[in-house]
Amino acid sequence: MFKIKLLILSLVSFIFISCTNSENKNYEMKYSLGYITGEYDGLVLKNYLKNYLKSFNLYDENSRFEIKSSISHSSEVYITNIDNTSDRRNVQSNLIIEIVDKVNDCNIYKFNKHVSQFQILADSSKYISNNIAYDEIKAENTENLVVNFINNLDQEKNSCSNRDILRNKFRTVRDE
Repeated sequence: MFKIKLLILSLVSFIFISCTNSENKNYEMKYSLGYITGEYDGLVLKNYLKNYLKSFNLYDENSRFEIKSSISHSSEVYITNIDNTSDRRNVQSNLIIEIVDKVNDCNIYKFNKHVSQFQILADSSKYISNNIAYDEIKAENTENLVVNFINNLDQEKNSCSNRDILRNKFRTVRDE
């Protein structure tokens, strides 16, 4: 009986060990962060970008590929019924990211996405909960957009076309 229990436990542990995959992907391309617009929302975006890039081993402060981005949030209030008892705010967030090859001076990737969420507003504008919920929705939208960017980043071919390189060299020669 003891041997059977031991075999079952070893089989279960073997299955758990074989199902785990501890292989870390080593990406050949790493990215640095450039200027990020958006004031406080830009700071939140920078923190999310840096953390997610570091967690996927894609961040290198001295990389030739620089991420420039901007985030903007807007909102509209909707009155959903005649009694005006259920106002909603649609919070829209838009993220624009460009990856620039600093050596060849060209854009290699552009990402432009937006997401939106609705918020049910409290009865009065005096409630702090409306503002807190608005800030939480903005942060959540920012994180969702960054995750979407990171997931799409691996699928893209990151290189400058010869036409872009020649155009930038011509621009440099013409400016001199």
